[in-house]
Amino acid sequence: QEHLAASGGGSVQAGGSLKLSCAMHGYTYDTKCQGWFRQVPGKEPEGVASITSDGTTAYAESVKGRFTISRDHVKSTVYLQMNSLKPEDPAMYYCAAKRSTLCGSNWDRVNSYSYWGQGTQVTVSS
Repeated sequence: QEHLAASGGGSVQAGGSLKLSCAMHGYTYDTKCQGWFRQVPGKEPEGVASITSDGTTAYAESVKGRFTISRDHVKSTVYLQMNSLKPEDPAMYYCAAKRSTLCGSNWDRVNSYSYWGQGTQVTVSS
């Protein structure tokens, strides 16, 4: 059974840090592209970051230099280190995966991903 479990969300002051985790149970890790998305009420989901098995990454311009995506193959877990958090960053954050070793140019497209976690809430206070 393939299951994604996101965790690590919470509340932090602006300028602080959080680290999100996505445990990927029942997946063949090397065949997956993994991504993080975020969504606020009334808005379309936004691609935040993605990573492939060889370590190739992609980031939204709004988070580049502040967020870092990484993965631990032994634990089958993908992380999103979020530094210098801004009031614009609060959202429900979702992890996702698809059957590809390459995320490709559509890494930030919701419809390109087949598997989704339940999401974890991130809030930022000013």
